[in-house]
Amino acid sequence: MAPKGFMIDFSNKCIIVTGGNRGIGYAFSRAVAQAGARVAIIYRSSKDAPDVAQKLSKEFNVDVKAYQCDVSDADGTNKTFNKIDKEMGPVTGLVANAGVSVVKPALELTTDDFNKVYNVNVLGVFNSARAAAKLWIDAKHAGSIVITSSMSSQIINQAAPNKALTQVFYNSSKGAVSNLTKGLAAEWAPYHIRVNTVSPGYVNTDQTSHMDKHIRDHQARNVPLGRFAEPHEMTGQAVLLLSDHGSYMTGGEYFVDGGQLVW
Repeated sequence: MAPKGFMIDFSNKCIIVTGGNRGIGYAFSRAVAQAGARVAIIYRSSKDAPDVAQKLSKEFNVDVKAYQCDVSDADGTNKTFNKIDKEMGPVTGLVANAGVSVVKPALELTTDDFNKVYNVNVLGVFNSARAAAKLWIDAKHAGSIVITSSMSSQIINQAAPNKALTQVFYNSSKGAVSNLTKGLAAEWAPYHIRVNTVSPGYVNTDQTSHMDKHIRDHQARNVPLGRFAEPHEMTGQAVLLLSDHGSYMTGGEYFVDGGQLVW
Protein backbone atom coordinates (compact mmCIF):
# COMPACT_ATOMS: atom_id res chain seq x y z
CA MET A 1 0.00 0.00 0.00
CA ALA A 2 1.37 3.42 -0.99
CA PRO A 3 2.13 5.77 1.93
CA LYS A 4 -0.36 8.54 2.55
CA GLY A 5 0.55 12.20 2.53
CA PHE A 6 3.19 14.33 0.90
CA MET A 7 6.49 12.45 0.86
CA ILE A 8 10.03 13.52 -0.06
CA ASP A 9 12.48 10.64 -0.15
CA PHE A 10 16.12 11.27 -1.07
CA SER A 11 17.21 7.64 -0.82
CA ASN A 12 19.80 6.95 -3.55
CA LYS A 13 20.38 10.72 -3.91
CA CYS A 14 23.70 12.47 -3.24
CA ILE A 15 23.57 16.13 -2.29
CA ILE A 16 26.47 18.52 -1.77
CA VAL A 17 26.04 21.31 0.81
CA THR A 18 28.68 24.03 0.82
CA GLY A 19 29.16 25.56 4.25
CA GLY A 20 27.08 22.65 5.48
CA ASN A 21 28.66 22.25 8.91
CA ARG A 22 27.26 25.30 10.70
CA GLY A 23 24.31 27.67 10.88
CA ILE A 24 21.72 27.48 8.11
CA GLY A 25 24.05 25.20 6.14
CA TYR A 26 24.03 22.66 8.95
CA ALA A 27 20.23 22.75 8.96
CA PHE A 28 20.26 22.01 5.22
CA SER A 29 22.66 19.10 5.77
CA ARG A 30 20.41 17.70 8.50
CA ALA A 31 17.27 18.07 6.40
CA VAL A 32 18.59 16.23 3.34
CA ALA A 33 20.22 13.55 5.51
CA GLN A 34 16.94 13.05 7.35
CA ALA A 35 15.25 12.59 3.95
CA GLY A 36 17.72 9.77 3.23
CA ALA A 37 20.34 11.44 1.05
CA ARG A 38 24.05 10.81 1.04
CA VAL A 39 25.51 14.18 2.01
CA ALA A 40 28.84 15.78 1.12
CA ILE A 41 29.59 18.74 3.38
CA ILE A 42 32.07 21.22 1.94
CA TYR A 43 33.92 23.39 4.45
CA ARG A 44 36.84 25.76 4.21
CA SER A 45 38.50 25.88 7.62
CA SER A 46 36.22 24.61 10.42
CA LYS A 47 38.07 21.81 12.21
CA ASP A 48 34.85 20.30 13.51
CA ALA A 49 33.33 19.60 10.07
CA PRO A 50 34.39 15.91 9.97
CA ASP A 51 32.88 15.43 13.44
CA VAL A 52 29.66 17.12 12.32
CA ALA A 53 29.49 14.78 9.32
CA GLN A 54 30.07 11.73 11.50
CA LYS A 55 27.35 12.82 13.93
CA LEU A 56 24.80 13.27 11.13
CA SER A 57 25.77 9.93 9.61
CA LYS A 58 25.08 8.14 12.89
CA GLU A 59 21.89 10.04 13.63
CA PHE A 60 20.21 9.32 10.29
CA ASN A 61 22.06 6.16 9.23
CA VAL A 62 23.21 7.64 5.93
CA ASP A 63 26.62 8.31 4.41
CA VAL A 64 27.81 11.83 5.33
CA LYS A 65 31.36 13.03 4.64
CA ALA A 66 33.18 16.35 4.97
CA TYR A 67 35.44 17.68 2.21
CA GLN A 68 37.75 20.64 2.69
CA CYS A 69 37.62 23.09 -0.21
CA ASP A 70 37.87 26.83 -0.80
CA VAL A 71 34.99 27.41 -3.23
CA SER A 72 36.55 30.67 -4.44
CA ASP A 73 39.19 28.45 -6.11
CA ALA A 74 37.58 27.21 -9.34
CA ASP A 75 40.05 24.41 -10.06
CA GLY A 76 39.94 23.15 -6.48
CA THR A 77 36.15 23.21 -6.52
CA ASN A 78 35.99 21.22 -9.76
CA LYS A 79 38.40 18.61 -8.38
CA THR A 80 36.47 18.33 -5.11
CA PHE A 81 33.13 17.87 -6.88
CA ASN A 82 34.64 15.21 -9.15
CA LYS A 83 36.02 13.44 -6.09
CA ILE A 84 32.63 13.52 -4.37
CA ASP A 85 30.95 12.21 -7.51
CA LYS A 86 33.34 9.26 -7.62
CA GLU A 87 33.26 8.49 -3.88
CA MET A 88 29.62 9.20 -3.00
CA GLY A 89 27.82 9.87 -6.26
CA PRO A 90 26.35 10.25 -8.62
CA VAL A 91 25.73 13.76 -7.31
CA THR A 92 22.08 14.74 -7.84
CA GLY A 93 21.76 18.06 -6.01
CA LEU A 94 23.68 21.04 -4.65
CA VAL A 95 22.95 23.56 -1.93
CA ALA A 96 25.36 26.45 -2.53
CA ASN A 97 25.17 27.97 0.91
CA ALA A 98 28.61 29.38 1.83
CA GLY A 99 28.44 33.08 2.72
CA VAL A 100 30.22 35.82 4.71
CA SER A 101 29.62 39.45 5.65
CA VAL A 102 31.63 42.51 6.64
CA VAL A 103 29.73 45.02 8.77
CA LYS A 104 31.24 48.50 8.71
CA PRO A 105 30.31 51.91 7.29
CA ALA A 106 30.69 52.18 3.51
CA LEU A 107 33.29 54.95 3.84
CA GLU A 108 35.53 52.51 5.74
CA LEU A 109 35.20 49.51 3.42
CA THR A 110 38.29 48.32 1.56
CA THR A 111 39.15 46.30 -1.51
CA ASP A 112 40.08 43.43 0.80
CA ASP A 113 36.59 43.60 2.34
CA PHE A 114 35.04 43.49 -1.13
CA ASN A 115 37.14 40.51 -2.17
CA LYS A 116 36.36 38.67 1.07
CA VAL A 117 32.61 39.01 0.57
CA TYR A 118 32.32 38.63 -3.20
CA ASN A 119 34.84 35.80 -3.52
CA VAL A 120 32.65 33.64 -1.28
CA ASN A 121 29.12 34.97 -1.80
CA VAL A 122 29.23 35.34 -5.59
CA LEU A 123 32.33 33.74 -7.10
CA GLY A 124 32.21 30.77 -4.71
CA VAL A 125 28.55 30.17 -5.46
CA PHE A 126 29.24 30.39 -9.19
CA ASN A 127 32.19 28.00 -8.97
CA SER A 128 30.10 25.49 -7.00
CA ALA A 129 27.12 25.69 -9.35
CA ARG A 130 29.32 25.38 -12.45
CA ALA A 131 31.20 22.40 -11.00
CA ALA A 132 27.89 20.60 -10.38
CA ALA A 133 26.54 21.54 -13.82
CA LYS A 134 29.67 20.18 -15.50
CA LEU A 135 29.14 16.83 -13.79
CA TRP A 136 25.54 16.64 -14.97
CA ILE A 137 26.09 17.91 -18.50
CA ASP A 138 28.96 15.46 -19.07
CA ALA A 139 26.83 12.59 -17.74
CA LYS A 140 23.65 13.80 -19.48
CA HIS A 141 21.98 13.83 -16.09
CA ALA A 142 19.39 16.25 -14.69
CA GLY A 143 20.13 18.09 -11.46
CA SER A 144 18.88 20.72 -9.03
CA ILE A 145 20.84 23.61 -7.53
CA VAL A 146 19.58 25.65 -4.57
CA ILE A 147 21.50 28.84 -3.87
CA THR A 148 21.22 30.59 -0.51
CA SER A 149 20.72 34.30 -1.05
CA SER A 150 18.96 36.63 1.41
CA MET A 151 16.01 38.97 1.67
CA SER A 152 18.85 41.53 1.67
CA SER A 153 18.93 41.03 -2.10
CA GLN A 154 15.84 43.25 -2.09
CA ILE A 155 16.13 45.53 0.96
CA ILE A 156 18.61 47.29 3.19
CA ASN A 157 18.37 45.81 6.69
CA GLN A 158 17.76 48.31 9.47
CA ALA A 159 19.70 48.61 12.72
CA ALA A 160 17.10 51.06 14.11
CA PRO A 161 14.22 53.06 12.61
CA ASN A 162 15.50 54.64 9.38
CA LYS A 163 19.08 53.60 10.22
CA ALA A 164 20.86 51.21 7.88
CA LEU A 165 22.75 48.14 9.01
CA THR A 166 26.10 48.93 7.42
CA GLN A 167 26.80 45.94 5.17
CA VAL A 168 26.58 47.23 1.59
CA PHE A 169 28.95 44.58 0.20
CA TYR A 170 26.85 41.79 1.72
CA ASN A 171 23.56 43.24 0.48
CA SER A 172 24.85 43.90 -3.01
CA SER A 173 26.48 40.46 -3.20
CA LYS A 174 23.11 38.88 -2.44
CA GLY A 175 21.49 41.00 -5.14
CA ALA A 176 24.18 39.75 -7.50
CA VAL A 177 23.74 36.10 -6.59
CA SER A 178 19.95 36.30 -6.93
CA ASN A 179 20.36 37.60 -10.47
CA LEU A 180 23.11 35.03 -11.12
CA THR A 181 20.53 32.37 -10.30
CA LYS A 182 18.26 33.59 -13.10
CA GLY A 183 21.10 33.63 -15.61
CA LEU A 184 22.25 30.11 -14.76
CA ALA A 185 18.68 28.82 -14.79
CA ALA A 186 18.17 30.28 -18.27
CA GLU A 187 21.41 28.84 -19.66
CA TRP A 188 21.10 25.38 -18.12
CA ALA A 189 17.39 24.68 -18.56
CA PRO A 190 18.07 22.88 -21.90
CA TYR A 191 20.21 20.42 -19.89
CA HIS A 192 17.35 19.80 -17.39
CA ILE A 193 19.33 21.53 -14.65
CA ARG A 194 17.16 23.65 -12.37
CA VAL A 195 18.60 26.60 -10.43
CA ASN A 196 16.67 28.39 -7.69
CA THR A 197 17.33 30.66 -4.74
CA VAL A 198 16.13 30.41 -1.15
CA SER A 199 16.36 33.83 0.51
CA PRO A 200 16.17 33.75 4.31
CA GLY A 201 15.13 36.59 6.53
CA TYR A 202 16.47 37.02 10.05
CA VAL A 203 17.69 33.69 11.45
CA ASN A 204 19.14 32.72 14.82
CA THR A 205 22.71 31.63 14.02
CA ASP A 206 26.16 32.04 15.56
CA GLN A 207 26.67 35.02 13.28
CA THR A 208 23.50 36.86 14.30
CA SER A 209 23.91 35.96 17.98
CA HIS A 210 26.94 38.27 18.13
CA MET A 211 24.95 41.26 16.93
CA ASP A 212 24.01 44.07 19.29
CA LYS A 213 20.88 43.08 21.23
CA HIS A 214 19.19 46.42 20.45
CA ILE A 215 19.59 45.75 16.72
CA ARG A 216 18.27 42.20 17.03
CA ASP A 217 15.29 43.34 19.08
CA HIS A 218 14.43 46.09 16.59
CA GLN A 219 14.65 43.67 13.67
CA ALA A 220 12.50 41.05 15.39
CA ARG A 221 9.83 43.61 16.32
CA ASN A 222 9.52 44.67 12.68
CA VAL A 223 9.00 41.18 11.26
CA PRO A 224 5.27 40.45 10.87
CA LEU A 225 5.76 37.10 12.65
CA GLY A 226 7.55 38.99 15.42
CA ARG A 227 10.71 36.89 15.78
CA PHE A 228 13.88 35.54 14.21
CA ALA A 229 13.60 32.15 12.52
CA GLU A 230 15.37 29.00 13.62
CA PRO A 231 17.74 27.52 11.00
CA HIS A 232 15.55 24.45 10.40
CA GLU A 233 12.72 26.75 9.28
CA MET A 234 14.74 27.58 6.15
CA THR A 235 14.98 23.99 4.98
CA GLY A 236 11.50 23.12 3.76
CA GLN A 237 11.67 25.28 0.65
CA ALA A 238 15.15 24.00 -0.22
CA VAL A 239 14.17 20.35 0.18
CA LEU A 240 11.15 20.93 -2.04
CA LEU A 241 13.29 22.55 -4.74
CA LEU A 242 15.81 19.69 -4.62
CA SER A 243 13.05 17.12 -4.97
CA ASP A 244 10.99 15.92 -7.92
CA HIS A 245 8.08 17.90 -6.48
CA GLY A 246 9.93 21.03 -7.69
CA SER A 247 10.40 19.71 -11.24
CA TYR A 248 8.78 22.77 -12.88
CA MET A 249 10.49 25.34 -10.68
CA THR A 250 13.59 27.10 -11.98
CA GLY A 251 14.96 30.64 -11.94
CA GLY A 252 12.91 31.55 -8.88
CA GLU A 253 13.77 33.38 -5.68
CA TYR A 254 11.80 32.08 -2.71
CA PHE A 255 11.70 34.26 0.40
CA VAL A 256 11.48 32.62 3.82
CA ASP A 257 11.43 35.84 5.80
CA GLY A 258 8.57 35.75 8.29
CA GLY A 259 6.75 38.29 6.12
CA GLN A 260 9.43 41.00 6.31
CA LEU A 261 9.08 41.99 2.67
CA VAL A 262 5.37 42.80 2.98
CA TRP A 263 6.30 46.19 4.47
